[in-house]
Amino acid sequence: MTLNEHHYEVSVCWTGNRGTGTSGYRDYGRDHVVAAAGLPDLPGTADPTFHGDRDRWNPEQLLLAALSQCHMLSYLHLAVKNGVVVTGYTDQAEALMRLNRDGSGEFVSATLRPAVELSDESQRALADSLHGAANAVCFIARSVNFPVHHEPVRA
Repeated sequence: MTLNEHHYEVSVCWTGNRGTGTSGYRDYGRDHVVAAAGLPDLPGTADPTFHGDRDRWNPEQLLLAALSQCHMLSYLHLAVKNGVVVTGYTDQAEALMRLNRDGSGEFVSATLRPAVELSDESQRALADSLHGAANAVCFIARSVNFPVHHEPVRA
């Protein structure tokens, strides 16, 4: 592996066997555990619409979280490079997924709503412009096949 390549590993273990496996659509749980060496386990499930547990993370939420995290980290990097001092950052992200008649589905868009606090409000225009650049370098946004929009809001 070179410096230009990064390898990631996780394991996913289904924990939803209620004793009869997948004998019927309602006979098994969607619970699972996502694990990676040295990190806390992440309890996963399906979206509640698809018989998942509301107390666990579902893949759709995790994809949106990955987009939001990657954008934030890319944005903070660009802020440093451009002399913008960020003192706070939150995001209220949302995504739209559509189901198809054949039972498949896909995300069709995501919208990030970062609220960035600055040490110098006179840099607001520059700070807001960095969201486009962050989207262009965010590894996750560059990897999905749907648009990722940005609607900066005032912190």
